[in-house]
Amino acid sequence: MAVEVSKLGNGLTILTDDMPGLESASVGIWVDAGSRHETLEQQGLSHMLEHMAFKGTKRRTARELAEEIEAVGGHLNAATMHENTSYYARVLRDDVPLAIDILADILENPTFAPEEVAREQGVILQEIGQAEDTPDDIVFDRLMQVSFEKHALGRPILGTRESVMSFGAPELRGYMDERYHAGSMVLAAAGAVDHAQLVALAEDKFGHLPAGTRNKIESAQFAGGEWRKEKELEQTHLTFAYEGVTYEDVDNYTAQVFSSVLGGGMSSRLFQEIREKRGLVYSVFSFNWSFSDTGLFGVYAGTSPSDVKELVPVMADEVVRMAEDVTDEEAQRARTQLKAGLVMGMETSANRIEQMARQYMVHGRVLPVHEIIQKVDEVDAKALRAFGQKLLSSPSIAISAIGPLEGLESGPQLTARFLGKTTTN
Repeated sequence: MAVEVSKLGNGLTILTDDMPGLESASVGIWVDAGSRHETLEQQGLSHMLEHMAFKGTKRRTARELAEEIEAVGGHLNAATMHENTSYYARVLRDDVPLAIDILADILENPTFAPEEVAREQGVILQEIGQAEDTPDDIVFDRLMQVSFEKHALGRPILGTRESVMSFGAPELRGYMDERYHAGSMVLAAAGAVDHAQLVALAEDKFGHLPAGTRNKIESAQFAGGEWRKEKELEQTHLTFAYEGVTYEDVDNYTAQVFSSVLGGGMSSRLFQEIREKRGLVYSVFSFNWSFSDTGLFGVYAGTSPSDVKELVPVMADEVVRMAEDVTDEEAQRARTQLKAGLVMGMETSANRIEQMARQYMVHGRVLPVHEIIQKVDEVDAKALRAFGQKLLSSPSIAISAIGPLEGLESGPQLTARFLGKTTTN
C-alpha cells in the first residue's frame, strides 16, 4: 500500500493508492457529515441528502446519471454513517475522469426538484418501515438510543417519519451549504489511478469549493440503560453493551482482538459454548464499534423464547470469564484472524478507498499496514484480561431486547450479571 497524499489550496485532501495489475478504479468523496452532526429537527437529513444525490443535477437528470455511468460499465453508490457520508463509483481506468465529473456534479449542482424530493420521501418511509419490521435492526437502533440518551449518536440514521416528511429543498440545500465544504471532504481513489491526474481533476472540479474546516460535533457520553419490547415473534433478540473505546484509544486494537476471541467467528467462545455445545442460538456474536469520542462493546444473540432463561447467564459468564482466563493461544488465533482479514480486505480497491478515507478523517493520516499489524501483534493475553476487567468495572451497561421476553431477567439483574456480580451455579 503506497498511498500518495495531496491537498488543494482550499483544503480538499486527495488520497490515491495505485494497485498494479488492475484495470479498474474505485473513487469516492467522504464528507465528515453524518447523522450525529444533525440537530433533533434535522434527524435523517444526512441520509436523505445521500438519497437525493442521484436524483438530478443542473446538468443531468436522474436517468442520465444512471445511464451515463452504466454506459461505461461502472456503478455509483453512497452510504450514510453516524460520522460521515460517502459517495463513490467504480469504473475502468479510462473512465476515472467521468467518475470524478459525476461525483462533482451531484455534490455541487443538485436540483432538489420538489417532485423528486416527494418521491424520495416515500422511498425512505418504506425503508423506515422495512427497518421497523426487522427485529435485529430495531434492537441495535434501540441499543444506540439507550447508550447515548438524548444525543444525536443515539438517534436512527434514517430519521423518523415526521422528520423526513418535514424536509424540502431549503433544508437539504442549507445543510449541504453548512456541512459540505473542502475542509470537510476527502477524495480517495485506488486501483488503476494516477495521482497527478487525480489532483488535476480535483483542482478542476473541486478547486472552487469554499475552504471551511472540519465539522464540529457535540461530545457524546455513554449513558447506559434499558429498552425492551414484548412482541410476538419467532425469536427473541437481545443485545448487551458496555461503553467501548474511541478510534484513537490505546485499547482500540485490544478491543478488536478481545471481540474476535469472544464472538468473532466459529472458533470464538460464544459460538462454541452457546451454539455448538448447547444449541441455544442460530446467531451469536460480539461487536466493537468505535466513534471519534466514544464507543460500544457488546454481544448479540437471537434465540428461541424458551431458551432465553438459559442463554443470558451463559453469555454473561463468557464475558466475565474472558477477563479471567483468556489464553495466549486464543490471543494468537484472534490476532492472525484480524491480520488476515486486513490483508485480504486490501485486495479490493473499494475496501482500500474506504479504509484510506476513514483513517485520514480519524487520524489525519493513512496508517501503513505494517503499523496496524504491529499494533495487533502487541495485544497479548495479559492485555486482553486487563481490557476485560475494564469492561467489568463499568458503572452501567446498555440493554436492548425485543420479542417474547418472559424468561428475561430485570434490568438490574442483567446489569449485575454482565458486570460479574452474579455467579451462575
